Amino acid sequence: MRVRFLYYEECPSYEQALERLRGVMAEEGISREVEVIEVETEERARQLRFVGSPTIRVDGQDIDPPGDPRYGLTCRAYRLEDDRISPLPSREMIRHALRSAAEGRPG
Repeated sequence: MRVRFLYYEECPSYEQALERLRGVMAEEGISREVEVIEVETEERARQLRFVGSPTIRVDGQDIDPPGDPRYGLTCRAYRLEDDRISPLPSREMIRHALRSAAEGRPG
């Protein structure tokens, strides 16, 4: 399992999101390293298909694939299970992606 965490320094939620990701991984007994990537330019954002900060990918799959991807240096919003909007993915969203990857199925 490969876990990548992409972020843009200007977005204030990325540190909390990374902490949440690592916490859920620990709860799930996943000891893999998280590949942390700072996206610093618009060109790099396009190359990495970066839809905003924070972005978490498990085995190349975004944990919350955007319907209309636009790549760039921006902050990201997630729609939570209760339909609220948050700058952070929920613990359950992360957990679901990790478990799906562990079972060999798409998120």
